[in-house]
Amino acid sequence: MSFIHDDFLLSTKAASRLYHTFAKDEPILDYHNHLPPKDIAQNRQFKNLFEIWLEGDHYKWRAMRCNGVPEEFITGKANPRDKFLAWAKTVPHTLRNPLYHWTHLELKRYFGIDTLLDEKTAPAIWEQTEAALATPEMSTRGILRTQKVKALCTTDDPIDDLAHHQKCAADGFEVGVYPTFRPDKSLAVHQPEAWNAWCDKLSAASGIEVKSYAALLDALKQRHDFFHSFGGRLSDHGLNYCHANFVSDAEADRIFQKARSGTAASAQEQDQFASNIMLHIGRLNAAHGWTMQLHLGPVRNNNSRLAREIGADVGCDSIGDWPQAETLSRFLDRLDTENALPKTVLYNVNPNANYVFGTMAGNFADGTTPGKVQFGSAWWFVDQKEGMEWQINALSNLGLLSRFIGMLTDSRSFMSFPRHSAAAAVSAPHRWSTAASFR
Repeated sequence: MSFIHDDFLLSTKAASRLYHTFAKDEPILDYHNHLPPKDIAQNRQFKNLFEIWLEGDHYKWRAMRCNGVPEEFITGKANPRDKFLAWAKTVPHTLRNPLYHWTHLELKRYFGIDTLLDEKTAPAIWEQTEAALATPEMSTRGILRTQKVKALCTTDDPIDDLAHHQKCAADGFEVGVYPTFRPDKSLAVHQPEAWNAWCDKLSAASGIEVKSYAALLDALKQRHDFFHSFGGRLSDHGLNYCHANFVSDAEADRIFQKARSGTAASAQEQDQFASNIMLHIGRLNAAHGWTMQLHLGPVRNNNSRLAREIGADVGCDSIGDWPQAETLSRFLDRLDTENALPKTVLYNVNPNANYVFGTMAGNFADGTTPGKVQFGSAWWFVDQKEGMEWQINALSNLGLLSRFIGMLTDSRSFMSFPRHSAAAAVSAPHRWSTAASFR
């Protein structure tokens, strides 16, 4: 039997029946990812496996570094084929890492390849896939069609002009390509050089001169409205922890002016300023009927040397251990007391806090919609079989599994859509279905 087969990850007949009867052929609503909208707008055709697999995938970069691969063959100047061969040498060492599953799921799904990828099989796989990648079905839009993607939500800075989303819509592309409002850079008053440059770009994008805290709020609202006009219905926030140290508008403006003059805000001031901005975004989301996504807990860009040499988000992140419960509770409660709590998804990168997040989600149900506050799917380092089961078990023990909104790719790769199938297989409730009607 091939490593990837029809019942991959399905360990019981009941799970197999559930998956093949109900989940397998459902369309994909990929409501959070990091796919480049430019590639979709231009219907990019990838030349080889390096471009579609390794060009921007920091999961693979991290594994290659751990396998002793020199940076030249990861993000450096080595040619694409040699970089792919370096990845192929790494793949056998990823056994039990989700990269091993994803790699072979993708080879099977997109190319019909059952061969396990390693140093010996790599040259033939490179040649075979190169021909397939030249077909219309393997352009970015072709992939979205063949994978039954109905809609996807990219991750976008408030200053983005959304021209690529506009082109997809103007072309009549049948897959919905929608923006997500990610205003993290607005919080960084502790990094005044980068923050001021971003505020200047926000001024240009919004037509509002960002010279005060009030003007910043107005500019963010203008961009929020702009995203809404292009079908945006989600905000996303990547935070160490939820900020809930609220201050007056006057104090927020003092911090704003300090940073605008080029002086870094203190840690306390940054927390206060971020608390107020996040409150503002939450209110905007509620007013527009949006959903707010809170991705909480990672320690990002730990390796300062690689951050200087290559940049951010290159595979040097890890799980943080900040306390989450108290500030998350205060933030959600503040919005709830104002009748301004939007639909919210809580993503936790540290599985030690699964029960914290699972119980927090149930605190702010208000009868307006089922599952108003969600304990989101297993994220990042816990986006693997065991981690998904932990999340499902916590959710089902503490809340309503039937109201769970399900999987997303959170990916930068157009090859990542089989992760939806893998998640559906893992979530098929085989452990308890055998005691119910599927006997």
